[in-house]
Amino acid sequence: MYIRKIIAFAFLSVIIVLIAGLSACERISQITQPATPQMAELSEEISIGVVLPLTGRFNNTFGTPISQGFELARGEINAAPPSGIKLKFIIEDDQSTIDGAVEAFNKLIHQEGVSIILGPATSSQTKLAFPVAQENQVVAISPTSAARGLSALGDYVFRVSLTTDILIPKGIEVTQTKLGYQRAATMYDETDLFSADGDAAVQEVLAAKGVEVITTETFQGGDTDFSQQLTRIQTLNPDVIFVSCLSPEKPGILMQGHELGISAPFIVRTLTAADVQAAGAAAEGAITFVGWGTAVDTPGNKTFVENYNTTFGMEPSNYAARSYATLHILAAAIANAQSTDAAAIRDALASIRDFDTIFGKFSFDANGDAVYDEKVLIVKDGKLVRFE
Repeated sequence: MYIRKIIAFAFLSVIIVLIAGLSACERISQITQPATPQMAELSEEISIGVVLPLTGRFNNTFGTPISQGFELARGEINAAPPSGIKLKFIIEDDQSTIDGAVEAFNKLIHQEGVSIILGPATSSQTKLAFPVAQENQVVAISPTSAARGLSALGDYVFRVSLTTDILIPKGIEVTQTKLGYQRAATMYDETDLFSADGDAAVQEVLAAKGVEVITTETFQGGDTDFSQQLTRIQTLNPDVIFVSCLSPEKPGILMQGHELGISAPFIVRTLTAADVQAAGAAAEGAITFVGWGTAVDTPGNKTFVENYNTTFGMEPSNYAARSYATLHILAAAIANAQSTDAAAIRDALASIRDFDTIFGKFSFDANGDAVYDEKVLIVKDGKLVRFE
């Protein structure tokens, strides 16, 4: 009897192990071999959700250039043989707010049924919108958010901007070596994630290099008067001033610094051609850490700049360039996946390596963040050129 119990127990154990093994195999199969898509064939138009600030504070600085970059790329992709991929946009206005971005994501997913969303624009929006995409297993790609850690929120979310931890250390290495600054002041928007994360990273890198941060001044997005902060900085006579904020505030800071007669160079992350134009002479000598510029000699960049100028009658900004590149990267992933299924596109995006873009060779890292060469630019004669 005792032996029979042992045999029965052993038999039951084997059955349990086999069931568990089969379940595990089935899960792996679902991950590595996505189900056949139920949405559309590649020969049909593929709906892409787009979340943009069409109204509100970021309409001009983010909404317009991002939408123009997307439209230029979509026209090229839809006209290009032989992939046969045709894209159409379903656009939602996030009203330049965090709540608006989350609402737009939910609408695109639950009402429009999209499997891919492009956006949102800012890191503060992305922090709360990305989890909505991840929870619903919808691919989301932000072309412009850059605060650290946001792509690590899940495997369905990606970003095309170079992140804070890539741009800032390399930018400081280049500029500190040439300029030799030892005393720095910093300014940042305390209400914005990108800005706060950027200032924190600047201070970490400067401390590691033995550069003293003699003061840090804060302001809030939407402010227009920075004279008090700049005056306090001026009295301390720093070698350099680092500014971390979004585009609406950049020209005002440069212009008011110029009016006060501040001679220390400003290093302003992601300074765009539009920012330079708005600041006028006050932007001269300002330095920026970016992933792209009109003067950069990369595959297709000259053609992109010319086509953008012809189509929209203006020079493309960094945000237009990123949205343009984002859609071409997505189209390549769809073509490689040969599917409109979100899991298949997710896997194809994660597999992109050394893809030729206007940034240069582009890849995604293990977290879904962008990998390509950073650029340091300086304003000379009203133009952003290589800092050499």
